[in-house]
Amino acid sequence: MKVLLIEDEKELALSILAYLQKESYLCEAAYTFREASEKIDLYKYDCILVDINLPDGSGLNVIRELKAKKSETGIIIISAKNSLDDKVDGLGIGADDYLTKPFHLSELNARIKSVIRRRSFGGVNEIVFNEIRIQPDKMEVFVNDQAIILTKKEYDLLIFFLSNKDRVVTKESIAEHLWGDDMDLADSFDFIYTHIKNLRKKIMDKGGEDYIRTIYGMGYKFSRT
Repeated sequence: MKVLLIEDEKELALSILAYLQKESYLCEAAYTFREASEKIDLYKYDCILVDINLPDGSGLNVIRELKAKKSETGIIIISAKNSLDDKVDGLGIGADDYLTKPFHLSELNARIKSVIRRRSFGGVNEIVFNEIRIQPDKMEVFVNDQAIILTKKEYDLLIFFLSNKDRVVTKESIAEHLWGDDMDLADSFDFIYTHIKNLRKKIMDKGGEDYIRTIYGMGYKFSRT
């Protein structure tokens, strides 16, 4: 899962990033309104954590920009202000949740998972697609009720496919989702082919169907047909 943290307090930001990376999120950070605006223009995220008070603007305007783009990204406001007006304003323009500093990082993690489930999978605690069953909180995957062991990238790839099932996703969008800013360092997309091949094999080894369709010249589609 890909998360963007927009927070100008660098010590706090580094603490949050370290925790979320340990929890297997792919994380990026922006410390100013300008950096945040550039990142949401260039990349897509599963969830954005945004502080209201930024040195060169308001985090509320970041939310407005996302909504103007009709983004499906989950949004959690994290702010030192415990003002009812700020909370009402933030939720009113489209934020999914509001967390007041200071907060426990475990609570932030739970809120992120809840927002992503709500946004991508209707809030369910278990994702089921035919014989594939996923428990996101535990990052456990079963095929025909048999556990399969996936790498972090394979797991993220499966979740990405399921959240975009029946849609064509490009190699570029997969690379961005799995590697974030580091995708620019890749010389080719061979690493995507490798992860897709391994994911497909692990599912089929447990008797699962091959749902990953190659759409030549475009990308891939995860579909029953």
